[in-house]
Amino acid sequence: MRWQGQQLGVDDTAALPGMERMDGLVRSVTTPEFAGMTFHEVMAKSALNRVPGASAMPFDWTVNPYRGCGHQCTYCFARKTHEYLDLDYGADFDSQIVVKINVADVLRTELRRGSWAREPVMLGTNTDPYQRAEGRYRLMPDIVGALTENGTPFSILTKGTLLRRDLPLLTEAAREVKVTLAMSIAVFDDALQKSIEPGTPSADARLDTVRAATAAGFRVTVFLMPILPHLTDSIAVLDEALARIRAAGAARVVYGALHLRPGAKQWFLQWLEREHPHLVSSYRGLYPGVSTAAPKAYRTWLGKRMRPLLRMHRLDGWDEDEHPRGRPQPGLAARAPESSGLGPIRRTGIPASARPRVAPASEPTLF
Repeated sequence: MRWQGQQLGVDDTAALPGMERMDGLVRSVTTPEFAGMTFHEVMAKSALNRVPGASAMPFDWTVNPYRGCGHQCTYCFARKTHEYLDLDYGADFDSQIVVKINVADVLRTELRRGSWAREPVMLGTNTDPYQRAEGRYRLMPDIVGALTENGTPFSILTKGTLLRRDLPLLTEAAREVKVTLAMSIAVFDDALQKSIEPGTPSADARLDTVRAATAAGFRVTVFLMPILPHLTDSIAVLDEALARIRAAGAARVVYGALHLRPGAKQWFLQWLEREHPHLVSSYRGLYPGVSTAAPKAYRTWLGKRMRPLLRMHRLDGWDEDEHPRGRPQPGLAARAPESSGLGPIRRTGIPASARPRVAPASEPTLF
């Protein structure tokens, strides 16, 4: 496998943010508690990852303690990034998990640098920081601690119920910095969920986590996505999902149709041919050739279906298409623009006028 060095702040346009190649392999571990999985423990050279400027993400910085994910979601957009390590986007992505065992120590070093402006940091946009491996490695408490001690606001997006373990810590952190929590729940039918994302906790377990986070004082966003054409987009299915989300106490919902990026597309279509062969031709029509997004007509149709249901269940809700780059996405960390009509933004740290110029990708380091 290739394990090459990372440099802080260098944009790798061939990779998703935070998924650049890295070196520092310490050992590979298998344990009976995680049958079929291998953990590759590495010493990371960087923790903060600069989101490339061309990205559609509404934030600038991420921290990703893991690569690969035991959730095994067939549609996961990050699958192809495993190929940068000479691993495949299918079974290897699900079972060969890279663990950055020193990520919190590296993060603390980076946050102490004078040029760090305490901009919001996002966790959970590539692979899940609360996937099952976190039960073994416990990287998140130190990451949360490092961000809080530095006064850096952060957001967490997860499908993992391990979030509940850290709610006391997150509650303490929220007294010092802005902390935003979001839970991703795409499938509310247990049989379909176990088929399409077999490593995830059940919808009930995730909703219980939403309840616990809400009881702890957080305004939790639920990401009802991806919505799967012909599988989870009927009025009855969406109505039930929103009713359960509302009952769990969520503050808002963000929804969006399935995206099928390279790697994920091939793996998902294999699953579809195996589990729902009658839908293959429909999906090939919706996602022809190299297309990754559902057609605009389908997304418009989905929005017209969702908006009345959101009103009926008295939920704030947004289509992900309504928040292009440069606008905040509810439930996620957002960049802090110099001027905005979106209301006050809490600022800490170095004023914008004093911040150093961000190094372009051709320069060796940011700091």
